[in-house]
Amino acid sequence: MKKLIPIIVLFLSVTISAQTSIFNGLLNKHVDVNGNVNYKALKKDEATLNTYLTYLEKTTPNASWSKNKQKAFWINAYNAYTIKLILNNYPVKSIMNIKKKGKSAWKIPFAVVGGKTYTLDHIEHNILREKLFDPRIHVGVNCASGSCPKLHNKAFTEANIDSELESLMKQFINDSKRNNLKKKNAIQISEIFNWFKGDFTKEGSVVDYINKYANEPVATDAKIQHLPYNWNLNGK
Repeated sequence: MKKLIPIIVLFLSVTISAQTSIFNGLLNKHVDVNGNVNYKALKKDEATLNTYLTYLEKTTPNASWSKNKQKAFWINAYNAYTIKLILNNYPVKSIMNIKKKGKSAWKIPFAVVGGKTYTLDHIEHNILREKLFDPRIHVGVNCASGSCPKLHNKAFTEANIDSELESLMKQFINDSKRNNLKKKNAIQISEIFNWFKGDFTKEGSVVDYINKYANEPVATDAKIQHLPYNWNLNGK
């Protein structure tokens, strides 16, 4: 039995890597460097996405996984199921238009992971934000909308998630369409910094957090205005 354990662990690692590669291939193929999604083409490739979702349905993350491995797994799951939700309702102009029995897209129980059914809200708030806390999660998960941090065109892995989230946060904060930092004393920033203010202020103010990534620091006492959120679909 002891001899079998390393073999089983190796098999699971290979399976996770292979399945993540499937999702990675889909993102590479249908999402451009700016995060714009070709949903029309993706719809024709839906069977490949379903292969990855079948893997998620059968895979249960466990505490023996590193935090980075769990984080990568759940962010990928969130994004894959968000894409699936859009494809199930395609063509649709906005994720805000998707409702089922009066529930918004984020409150529909449809995402199956390890035999359990979750809502997108549960994955984001109860698993990622609560159990695997990292403010950079907000640039990892994607709400399929114009003002969202861009959908990354590669899958997250245990090895790359730290560097990729760091890069995505820097890109997001310095993206003038999502955060206008030109006036150092009066900045216009994403509503994400308002909705999840508590996540970004564990070690200082929102401006302190922004200045960790801003190409040019803004004034610590800068006036803050939150930009209107564009909920239009992040692609065609």
